[in-house]
Amino acid sequence: MSALDLKAYIKDVPDFPKPGIVFKDITPLLAAPAALAHAIDRLAELAAPLDPAAVIAIESRGFIFGAMVAQRCGLPLHLVRKRGKLPRATVSVRYALEYGFDHLEMHADAIERGGRYLIVDDVIATGGTAAATAELVERQGGIVAACAFVIELDFLNGRQSLQGRNVISLLHY
Repeated sequence: MSALDLKAYIKDVPDFPKPGIVFKDITPLLAAPAALAHAIDRLAELAAPLDPAAVIAIESRGFIFGAMVAQRCGLPLHLVRKRGKLPRATVSVRYALEYGFDHLEMHADAIERGGRYLIVDDVIATGGTAAATAELVERQGGIVAACAFVIELDFLNGRQSLQGRNVISLLHY
């Protein structure tokens, strides 16, 4: 696969959502079909040898990348959402935010004991959401084959919160 500079499609937005934060905006990547296809191809290529049974996509931008990776790999897609957003029986995990706590849920029938799962999101920052999602998978007897991200914010050490789980990141900042 030819090299494409995906960083050229990520725009810095200073002071968003609050002063001192430099937000990594992925919408230019989403607006560039060739670059988006390249990112999905790369994620799928890195995931394939891990032999996942399904993709677990994290709300909300993870749905975009997760759905495309699942389709490219011919895998089922399962969603992880904030509490109260899924229509059937769910399992839930409580996790820490910068100020307080929140909950994530997935359908109770999404995970097969012993199955391998690829968790996908757009960005890993502190890693709390990805770690909570991994906990949901593992509590139901699944195995986290890897956590895959388009962007990893290395300076926030989110990889550490994943406690040695396999991490795939296309871009590092």
